[in-house]
Amino acid sequence: MTQRILIIGAGFAGMWSALAAARVLDQAGRTDGSIEIALIAPEPVLHVRPRLYETGAAEMAAPLTDIFNSVGVTYIQGRVDKIRTGDKAVEIIDADHNRSVLTYDRLVLAAGSRLFKPDIPGLETHSFNVDQLDEAATLEAHIKRLSELPDTPARNTIVVAGGGFTGIETAAEMPERLRAALGDTATASVIIVERADAIGPDLGPGPRPIIERALSELGVQWKVNVAVTAIDSDGLTLSTGERIASNTVIWTAGARASTLTEQIPAERDRYGRLHVDRDLRVIGIDHVYATGDVARAITDDQGHHTMMSCQHAMNLGRSAGHNVASDLLGLATMPYSQPRYVTCLDLGPWGAVYTEGWDRQVKLMGAEAKALKRNINTRWIYPPRADRTEALAAANPARIVVA
Repeated sequence: MTQRILIIGAGFAGMWSALAAARVLDQAGRTDGSIEIALIAPEPVLHVRPRLYETGAAEMAAPLTDIFNSVGVTYIQGRVDKIRTGDKAVEIIDADHNRSVLTYDRLVLAAGSRLFKPDIPGLETHSFNVDQLDEAATLEAHIKRLSELPDTPARNTIVVAGGGFTGIETAAEMPERLRAALGDTATASVIIVERADAIGPDLGPGPRPIIERALSELGVQWKVNVAVTAIDSDGLTLSTGERIASNTVIWTAGARASTLTEQIPAERDRYGRLHVDRDLRVIGIDHVYATGDVARAITDDQGHHTMMSCQHAMNLGRSAGHNVASDLLGLATMPYSQPRYVTCLDLGPWGAVYTEGWDRQVKLMGAEAKALKRNINTRWIYPPRADRTEALAAANPARIVVA
């Protein structure tokens, strides 16, 4: 009887889980079809989400069909509606809205995260974001059409709500994109609104002077200690009562794990992430693994935990795939460990800033850091070629990738 490893999600963590599980089966000589690796997602495509603040968002996707075929992963089109851990089964809804049930022996939840949208009047209907590929493409099309509107402060102003990693990268791109849409002689204004007391609150004080310098030289302004209380088609209102006229409000204020985590009877953190052990098993449910943005995992012996980032998702995926297949085969697992932590923050035409360590010590800045960021965004985070040997080698969890 065929056993099944079922992976939910085709993002960075899901894709690498599938490849790493295939690697274990290959090394164990279990490629006879007695164990199936199946992956469920709406489409067999990796959306290169870390790049969606850039132009050309609609093209930032990498097809996965060939690479899955090359390593023997079964792709199932659809979305998971229910997870029944007691039955070791999931309920799937396909593209034609038909419902079916699929059983599994081991489950890897790699369903990712979505942009957090609190209950703010007008947020859903009058804001844009760069969270998903189609949403980033909608923003890009909107910016290109701004020249069709009357020349007003609202047309000429972009507000980025949220001054974290994504907000800073998005804002740094906007002056140039706004001038390209309106013409170099237009009065263009880009403003970041951040509720914390400093820009880049999660990035710490290390790179902050460089970030502030870069934003200033790009012409980006920011307001801190202030929150958005309402958004409409002509602008937004802040907690201070101030109103900013803008036809383009971009929401970037944080992410939450997929709501599928709520169907797993286990502990979750404030972001909805499941608590996992060092093998990435969900604590208390031995046959379910969580990885990527749905997992709260310890990265090192100092007690640091994973971030919702591509850097961690790729290696979490490799570890989850390796361990779930090893577990099913009765082989030794390889506890997840990723003690090295870096950040490379894109600062638009100004350059970038690269830091190392959880205290974020600046190592590179400007053009040199920008070259590194370009390599990360265009090479390191993309899937390997659809070559079986190359793909399986790249899925080795001992091959820690820092991106």
